[in-house]
Amino acid sequence: MPRPLCATIHLDSMQYNLGRARSCAPLSKVWAVVKANAYGHGLERGMRGFAQADGLALVETDNAVRLRESGWIKPILLLEGIFDATDVPLLAEHNINSAVHCIEQIKMLEYTQLYRPIDVHLKMNTGMNRLGFRPEDYAAAYKRLRAIPGIRHITHMTHFANADELEHPRLAIGEQIRRFRLGADGLPGERSLSNSGGVLHQQQLAAELVSDWVRPGVMLYGGTPGGRSAHDYGLRPTMTLRSEIIGIQQLQPGDTVGYGSRFEAERSMTIGVVACGYADGYPRHAPHGTPVIVDGVRTTLVGRVSMDMMTVDLTPIANARVGSKVTLWGDGLPIDEVAQAAGTIGYELMCALARRVRVTEGRMGSDG
Repeated sequence: MPRPLCATIHLDSMQYNLGRARSCAPLSKVWAVVKANAYGHGLERGMRGFAQADGLALVETDNAVRLRESGWIKPILLLEGIFDATDVPLLAEHNINSAVHCIEQIKMLEYTQLYRPIDVHLKMNTGMNRLGFRPEDYAAAYKRLRAIPGIRHITHMTHFANADELEHPRLAIGEQIRRFRLGADGLPGERSLSNSGGVLHQQQLAAELVSDWVRPGVMLYGGTPGGRSAHDYGLRPTMTLRSEIIGIQQLQPGDTVGYGSRFEAERSMTIGVVACGYADGYPRHAPHGTPVIVDGVRTTLVGRVSMDMMTVDLTPIANARVGSKVTLWGDGLPIDEVAQAAGTIGYELMCALARRVRVTEGRMGSDG
């Protein structure tokens, strides 16, 4: 028998969440973001789960080619663009769109003869200060791109720093939109604005956020960029991580658990050992009190997470035994809640799922 730890991917939830993105931004086409191995769900599963998207977006050039080889015929976008001049021919060969965010990438496109026209997304830095041209430099970058014979369509793109908090005191989304309009004013081409946070707040900002394309990421996987819960936004979890109890210990007051003896029992307790650890992608820094579900009953993590195991409080579960089912996140336990308890974000938990974890597919509400 295999180790009982298993991640179940819910393709039906991926399809449902894509539908939610469309309902939030009904006037926009959708790039479904599948970077980082589709947020740990598997690239091919991302392609199937988001089959109805208008395009797929990612950052890995080799995986963009892999999508084509796997049968994806609709648009593909490289969100960080090309990394080397040798990548340029791949854009034409495989009909891949590329972001352009710096002068060096423009030079690569200028110095490489394209045998087939390509489409690019010119990125503006409206305050995120990672990638892109500042608004005052944007028109010049556009003009230089437009002069390249092999460039067909140029889409205007930016990325929001605080879309989960519309009135952020340091940089409000409205200010980024203002800067974007200032930089792109009068330039022809489609617009691509919203990430998950922007998509989820389309109704609040209405006309300000309407664009030709949106780029939802984490919301498609049942997580949120912050603020309200996934349930509040009508999103469904797409990954459920389950395991089983593989050992039980009875503690007396003063007994400790795990490396570093960090947890000390204040009363008689029943402790369950779960087949899951940081080598599987569960956060080692998750503290006492991080929620888990055992046999349908909510309880908590105790002690330090080790490489292959973690320990949980079975005291509230009267009939817990070796073999009892454990839900670590997903169906019945939002991944964002676990992440918040561990001082991180749901994105990290999804993406950190280790290769040794068995992965299956199943519908929401099933046992996977």
